[in-house]
Amino acid sequence: MNPKKLVSRLLTVLCGSVLLYWTAAYAADYPTRQIELVVVTQAGGGTDLLARTFADVAKKYLPQPIGVVNKPGGGGAVGYTEIAASRPDGYRIGVGNVEISMLPHMGVARFTAEDFTPIAMLNVEPGAITVKEDAPWKTVEEFLSYAKDNPGKVRVGNSGTGGIWHLAAAALEDKTGVKFNHIPYDGANPAVVALLGGHIEAVTVSPAEVVNHVRGGKLRILGIMADQRSKGFDEVPTLKENGIDVTISTWRGIVVPKGTPKNVVDVLIDATRKTANDQSFRDALVKLNMTWHYAEAPQYQEVINRDNAFFKALMGKLGIAK
Repeated sequence: MNPKKLVSRLLTVLCGSVLLYWTAAYAADYPTRQIELVVVTQAGGGTDLLARTFADVAKKYLPQPIGVVNKPGGGGAVGYTEIAASRPDGYRIGVGNVEISMLPHMGVARFTAEDFTPIAMLNVEPGAITVKEDAPWKTVEEFLSYAKDNPGKVRVGNSGTGGIWHLAAAALEDKTGVKFNHIPYDGANPAVVALLGGHIEAVTVSPAEVVNHVRGGKLRILGIMADQRSKGFDEVPTLKENGIDVTISTWRGIVVPKGTPKNVVDVLIDATRKTANDQSFRDALVKLNMTWHYAEAPQYQEVINRDNAFFKALMGKLGIAK
């Protein structure tokens, strides 16, 4: 073998060995400083509230605190791209939601679902059709009838183009033949604010993201996109009860960049398991009207894989896949 090539190979092997040793040694003491938890939406929405609740309770089970950082933009593409491209050392992690399995198929993301390692799932929420309390529609049937008679006139806000609530409205279009005017926002909370201000006619975010305004008499939920009525919203019918076969939900959990060392992942799995099962965390979700749904990493990965395939096919059918 050429001496120069031999030296080059030896240096490559040596550098690789040193890097692996350094990574293992560095990770062994993890964490030694604050962990950054990235939320891909603006403050105030369901994902943000879940993240801040998680970070607050997790301080019991980690020697270092977790700081929540909001990175909105592109319906989540900006934040997820940053998480995926981060150094896989456990100091920048993220709240992963269903958009991980959706945005790559929209052509608006530079990551794929395979670029993340799941830690655990924490929550599942269905979509819902919500309008202002003084809107002329009191039922889903009235709302859809108006939308069908006025194509493109009903403005429906979502948490970003290619996001779960955009797709929820698009799936409703596909099933009913109506045509909405989709208005994207950087998160559910800005969309809800726009609805309150009368800038749009409806949103398709989760019940948890509108519940305070519903209770305050400002908004009304017309229907929920689930197989069964949601706890806390027992008076609200599902779309299936109205003969509309649309079931769309979002999930939220903790993810890290692919390639994060196993011992770091193990620390996060253990802390997340304890946090998720902490009664104060579960009680906080109840107050937020969120559904506690814990799943270990292998089951979480199965959900990601399933939805990645499902939404790729659905987006292709709707003509919105790239």
